[in-house]
Amino acid sequence: MGRVIAERAPTLAGRFWEALEPIHAVVYFAPQSVDAASHIGLSDFWMSYFAGRFAPLGAVSAAPVVAMAYGFAPSMVARSIPGAWTFAEPAAVLDARLQGASKSLSKNLDATWLIDLAELEGFLWDAVTSCRFDGRPLAAAWSSVPRPEDPIASTWLATTILREHRSDGHVMAAVPAGMNGLEATLALVATGVIARDVIQPNRGWSDDEWDVGVDQLQERKILDAAGELTEVGEELRRSIEDTTDLLAAAPLELLGATYVEHVINLATPVSRRLVESGMIPVPDPIGGPRS
Repeated sequence: MGRVIAERAPTLAGRFWEALEPIHAVVYFAPQSVDAASHIGLSDFWMSYFAGRFAPLGAVSAAPVVAMAYGFAPSMVARSIPGAWTFAEPAAVLDARLQGASKSLSKNLDATWLIDLAELEGFLWDAVTSCRFDGRPLAAAWSSVPRPEDPIASTWLATTILREHRSDGHVMAAVPAGMNGLEATLALVATGVIARDVIQPNRGWSDDEWDVGVDQLQERKILDAAGELTEVGEELRRSIEDTTDLLAAAPLELLGATYVEHVINLATPVSRRLVESGMIPVPDPIGGPRS
C-alpha cells in the first residue's frame, strides 16, 4: 500500500475554475456542438478539439499548438493541425464553436438553469476586464473575439476566456518548475485524480514515451519506484498549483470574495447538471473536474 498523500485544501481560485469548467467543456461533447463542427467538415473529435480551441489564433501550425496545449504529445497535435484548416477556415470554426456552445447550453438546460446562466454573464465579463494577458497567448486570442449579442454564447465566451487565462497561467507555473507537458501529466496521474488508462490515449503518448517520462521523474526524486509522488513531488505539485492560483487571482480580486462565492453558487448547479446528464463524460478525457 502506497503512502497516503495529504490532499491540498480547496482554494477559492480552484473552486471558481471547477464551477465554470464544465460550461466551457460542453463544446467538446454535446451533440449540438459536435454537429456544428461536423457541418463545416470537422467530424473527427480531436481535429474539432484542436481546431476549435485554437481557431482565434488563425491558421496556426502545429508547433505553437503543441506549446500552448501543453500535455498533449506533438504527434497527436500533428494529426489534426494544420490539416484541420484544409477542411474549414478558422473564422468558420470559430463561428461554429460559438453557435454550438449556445445551442448545446440552450438544449440541455431548463429555464431555471438558463436564468442562472444569464445572471452569470455580467459577473464573468466584469472578471474578464481584470485579466492580464502577458505571456498568455491562448487567453489573449479568445479575448479578441467580439462579444456575441446572444447572451448564452456571450456567457460561454467569457467562461472560455477565464478558463484559458487560468490554463495559460498553469503552463507559466509548470515550465519554470522544470516540468514538460508529459511530466506534468505523469505527476497528475500520480495524484490519483485521473487514471493512466484514461489520460494517456487522450494525450497521445506512446508507452515508450510514458516510460521514459516516468524514469526521468524517478531520477529527479519526484516519483518513487512505484510511480507514486515522493515528498519532493508532492511539494512540487503543490507549488505549481499555488502559483497557478496566484496567476489566476486578478479576476477574483476584482469581483471580491462575496461575488466570487455568488458566481460559484450560480455556476455549480449548472455545471453539475451538464455532468450528471451524461453530456460530459466522467472521467473526462480532457482532464476537467466533476463539479
